[in-house]
Amino acid sequence: MSRVALPRQANISWWMEEARADPALAASEPCPPLAGSARADVVILGGGYTGMWTAWFLKEREPGLDVVVLEADAICGAGPSGRNGGFCYGMWEDLPTLVRHVGDADALRLAYAAQGTVIAIRDWLETHAVDAWFTHAGHLTVATSPAQDGAWSGLVAEAARLGEGGRFIELDAGAVRERCASPAFRAGVLAPDGAVLQPARLALGLRRELVARGVRIHESTAVARFAAGPPVRVETRAGAIVTAGHCVLGLGAWTASLPRYHRSIVPRGTSIVLSHPAPDRLRDIGWTGGEGIGDFRIALHYLRTTPDGRIAFGAAGSRAGLGTGLGPRLRYDERTTIALIEDFRRFFPSWSDVGFDAVWGGPMDVTTIHLPFFGTDTTGSIHVGAGYAGGGVGPTHLGGRILSGLVLGADDEDTNLPLVHRDPGRFPPEPLLSVGAAIAQAAIVRKDEAEDRGARAGPVTTLLAGLPRRMGYEIGP
Repeated sequence: MSRVALPRQANISWWMEEARADPALAASEPCPPLAGSARADVVILGGGYTGMWTAWFLKEREPGLDVVVLEADAICGAGPSGRNGGFCYGMWEDLPTLVRHVGDADALRLAYAAQGTVIAIRDWLETHAVDAWFTHAGHLTVATSPAQDGAWSGLVAEAARLGEGGRFIELDAGAVRERCASPAFRAGVLAPDGAVLQPARLALGLRRELVARGVRIHESTAVARFAAGPPVRVETRAGAIVTAGHCVLGLGAWTASLPRYHRSIVPRGTSIVLSHPAPDRLRDIGWTGGEGIGDFRIALHYLRTTPDGRIAFGAAGSRAGLGTGLGPRLRYDERTTIALIEDFRRFFPSWSDVGFDAVWGGPMDVTTIHLPFFGTDTTGSIHVGAGYAGGGVGPTHLGGRILSGLVLGADDEDTNLPLVHRDPGRFPPEPLLSVGAAIAQAAIVRKDEAEDRGARAGPVTTLLAGLPRRMGYEIGP
């Protein structure tokens, strides 16, 4: 298919391989599959950030609660929580979207609540001696083609209108390249509140601390079905049964496999290639501050460094929609990998002789409004949180607070946020959902790639890429 030498496919992610090699985080505590039957106060489906933060806050609020977490994979964090780029930020960069959907006052309330999670995660890591490489150096978003020039102006203007102009610092091309001297980088904007971390280290640190606090985690335990209560009844594929007063769905993109949420979420693939260590090359291009960097493509590039001098370089792939499945095709796509390597070389030509250690990918859970949602069903026993669209490292912490409050019947600041009990919207029915999502995402990628070359996409590609936006969804150009 290409002359590009493809790196090895990481089993889960390089992040998880690195984290599990650390004795302080290695899975020394066995969490065997569930066998037989069990009772609990709360059963949580999904051992990623949402499920684990919910368990953490439940035990913090009510230490005597009996909480069970069921994870289908062999280790908690094996899904998107251990595969993402490790960008930890709130929702200030979603400010225009928030204003459109919830108004000025609630947009600010949400942005402040979500931003608080960045500091809260930093403090949690320090308190529990989890070295997740937390680096609070800001999130730099840059134009990498003429088509992206000034793409941040609406965001900056909206923040200024709401009295939050200090959340963003506009940088000209020279100032951007002082931070990272890529020939592809033009002007951009810095969000100083952003951070990066090692996502699998955070996941395994959470796992370790939950086990220490008596949360019963069962890995390699796939759920076959569940029924609302009370009591909730959960049956695993192996035939084990859990009954509980409440059930929390922390399934991420897999929430789309549930009939009730089938049209609320479209899974979209994203992939990362990781270079070999080259700390001298990082110093040569001046990228020593640890900023996370992204661009203004719709299928955006996101990139960050590691302490040993690597670059992790990711982007949304060309695959999307339930029709592509939630399995191998969203975890690895050869075309996307080749495009990533070619873009890496374009961004960093001085790294032309630096090879790649690994590639991996996974699904994101995208809603019609590109914002997460949280809620409780009519029985009061099933609670759900999903729709982070790839930016969940910070907001899942807030999600855990919200979901723990919903389980406990709390009427507080978190459970009254405007993303709670809000209809996430609906995509079209099948087969339009899967077919349309796949076609639109492929067109978005083609449009981005044309603009990367300084060209303009053809009229059909432009029409298809913009179709979701014209249908009222917060997706596409």
